[in-house]
Amino acid sequence: MIRKHVMPFGTEITKDGVRFRLWAPQTKSVELILETDRGEKRLAMRRHGDGWFELTTPEASVGSRYRFRLDQGLTVPDPASRFNPWDVHGPSQVIDPAGFRWTDENWTGRPWEEAVIYELHVGTFTPEGDFRAVRGKLDYLVSLGITAIELMPVADFPGRWNWGYDGVLLFAPDSGYGTPDDLKELVQAAHHKGLMVFLDVVYNHFGPEGNYLHVYGKPFFSDRHQTPWGGAINFDGENNRTVRDFFIHNALYWLEEYHLDGLRLDAVHAILDDSRPDILEELAERVRAGPGVRRHIHLVLENDDNAAHYLAREADGSPRHYDAQWNDDVHHALHLVLTGETDGYYADYADAPPKHLGRALSEGFAYQGETSPYRHGRRRGEISRDLPPTAFVSFLQNHDQVGNRAFGERLSDLAEPRPLRAALTLLLLAPCPPLLFMGEEFACPSPFRYFCDFGPELAEAVAEGRRNEFARFERFADPEHRRRIPAPSNPSTFFSSKLDWAALDRPDHREWHAFYRSLLALRRDQIVPLLGKIRRGRSHFETPGERGLSVVWPLDDDGFLILWANLGSEQLSHLKPPSGPPLAVSDPDVAAALTLGRMPPWSTAWFLTRPESARPFGPPSPEGIRKFGTAFANGH
Repeated sequence: MIRKHVMPFGTEITKDGVRFRLWAPQTKSVELILETDRGEKRLAMRRHGDGWFELTTPEASVGSRYRFRLDQGLTVPDPASRFNPWDVHGPSQVIDPAGFRWTDENWTGRPWEEAVIYELHVGTFTPEGDFRAVRGKLDYLVSLGITAIELMPVADFPGRWNWGYDGVLLFAPDSGYGTPDDLKELVQAAHHKGLMVFLDVVYNHFGPEGNYLHVYGKPFFSDRHQTPWGGAINFDGENNRTVRDFFIHNALYWLEEYHLDGLRLDAVHAILDDSRPDILEELAERVRAGPGVRRHIHLVLENDDNAAHYLAREADGSPRHYDAQWNDDVHHALHLVLTGETDGYYADYADAPPKHLGRALSEGFAYQGETSPYRHGRRRGEISRDLPPTAFVSFLQNHDQVGNRAFGERLSDLAEPRPLRAALTLLLLAPCPPLLFMGEEFACPSPFRYFCDFGPELAEAVAEGRRNEFARFERFADPEHRRRIPAPSNPSTFFSSKLDWAALDRPDHREWHAFYRSLLALRRDQIVPLLGKIRRGRSHFETPGERGLSVVWPLDDDGFLILWANLGSEQLSHLKPPSGPPLAVSDPDVAAALTLGRMPPWSTAWFLTRPESARPFGPPSPEGIRKFGTAFANGH
């Protein structure tokens, strides 16, 4: 089987040779530069309307190296290059997508309810740091209980290593990770093992080095909006149609030509678009009307605005635009509970972390329009209560929450084992799809730090800027302490972030791995079958004492999925647990304590029950739901 996405940008193999197209509205003339062993071959490209230049030539073929020469001066790579093996400043290479033969034609994906996501960085996931090495770990991920791997951005970035969020050639997998065929082999191998593959994409900015669009494609950028990285992408100003098409085709390209199962869109709150439909809506509609017709395609947002309307459901429960959003509210509340940290955005949850956590678990977002002290009193969020729990991806760790710490410490280095087990039992069995960050499942001892490989001047500016970001934190108020923060461009910062797989040979790390594996097996067998039965808008939570939490999710069959958690150091007593043994507990002593009406410090218990008192009365009432929460809430 052949898979190819046809687009107006870049190259296309035709019967007459290779067609090259470039949108350069600021440019008077463009030459195609073919680089051969005998030197350069220059061919004039024909100018069309609206800033397009085009040429079809038999002198180019698969593997040809090429650049574009602008106004007989600057030469640049193809912004829609399918491959740039000589990095972002070098020539592009002609790739024929029809040259790869797919064998996963029967793969139609997996339902979103089955998602257990494993986020990984290709360069640090294995010692080799490439697509082929990731393939070698697929059996490990399947045995752990993962159903989807999520690759941090792979679009070509400057230098030898990068998190991926500084990509500038959005259609080209970074050559440091392998060839386009290597990535396709990874996706295909994953599908043969029942794994979905998602890709993190960045549509809110281009990286600071290697982006030449500012020279010849100025309409790509807006002078009406600003982002933390400079000028915003022009999705709503003059000449925005070509810009919108560039990013929409990028999404379709990854989904069609690479047969990916979904995309995670980075920081969409920094995508500023006043038009209707906005770019997020139009992109999702194109995906749903395209590859989403034939198979399961999943679209996930990172959105600090908590904009619930992007997650709206159709009458049949299917997502209108996006399947889910990363739920920072769950992470921030749980992290604060485990570590006591109240710096930065954690301050928004410091008043009552179990209350924020309970609201996020039962209603989607903790912030649904309330004012945010961290954001200087700005209102944050939209009402999310009527959305299903599956619209929110929950996590205890991800690349941001680990890597944006000054030293990249993992949560297993910051929290004691018993509280961490309680939090994991809560998170991995909650109805929200869970996300794991690579290595957390065995308490990997290596950190994950922020790293990049820019030129000397930019690298120094990035290092200084990163250290200054931490000046507002009490522990880094002293400039000397800030100077100890690893420089992102230092090679040791990158290499120290590679996973320490040897740790799995040690008993304490094997125990963590077994703990995760057992919880994910329980999720697969007991929780996933319930997800389609949860009654939207009917969940309820209670917060007994300062650190108690109970959440009740009513089911269509009149049953209840119930969470009890004690997220503090004091025992809770005089409890009336639901009848029958708990579905799961975080530590062996919890089940015995429950029979005595107690809940030990730092413990979690899950129950699945069909209370006799609910059966004669049909669908459970809000009062009935509260009853099963307050049976716990009253006992403290």
